[in-house]
Amino acid sequence: MRVIAGAAKGRTLKAVPGTNTRPTTDKVKEAIFSMIGPFFDGGLALDLFAGTGGLGIEAWSRGIERTIFIDREKISIDIIKLNTEAAGMGRHAEIYRNDAERALKLLEKRGIAFSLVFLDPPYRLTHMDELMADLAQRSLLEEGATIVVEHDASHEYPEHMEPFEQLRKQKYGDTAVTIYRYSPGGTDGGTSNADE
Repeated sequence: MRVIAGAAKGRTLKAVPGTNTRPTTDKVKEAIFSMIGPFFDGGLALDLFAGTGGLGIEAWSRGIERTIFIDREKISIDIIKLNTEAAGMGRHAEIYRNDAERALKLLEKRGIAFSLVFLDPPYRLTHMDELMADLAQRSLLEEGATIVVEHDASHEYPEHMEPFEQLRKQKYGDTAVTIYRYSPGGTDGGTSNADE
């Protein structure tokens, strides 16, 4: 695994040992950022099931100002710390060990809002639509924020899910990526679906 583009391009990232964590492949990561970026002009990102931290690090490398990484596993937190150091993120990374639901409650108290959110949980978890609703209810999203959900290709997330507008849905083997925009004032765009 490596950082594909931007300030930390080419930096090698460590994987989490064992089989419990499934890092996003470079191919899928490159496809995600070609759909949502490829570069950013500041903003705050949330990597909620961070694993190795690869998605949040890539977002920072491509111009996101700061990324908050959340994972419940200590081994993942240790790897994220190593990877953010290897990428040179320094003060641009915040890393917390917590489960997703509790983390959102704590983030709400800080009064911050994200412009980019990555939801890449273990594939057995299929309630990312509920977590997205929780993010919106807790005012943790900027208007127009992008939410990237990585999930098992056999699972389908809703195309219409107020206040979210589905922008893209793409399959890569047994992995699928569904991308939403937070549009609290209503939607005005279409959906683009493509399978590979």
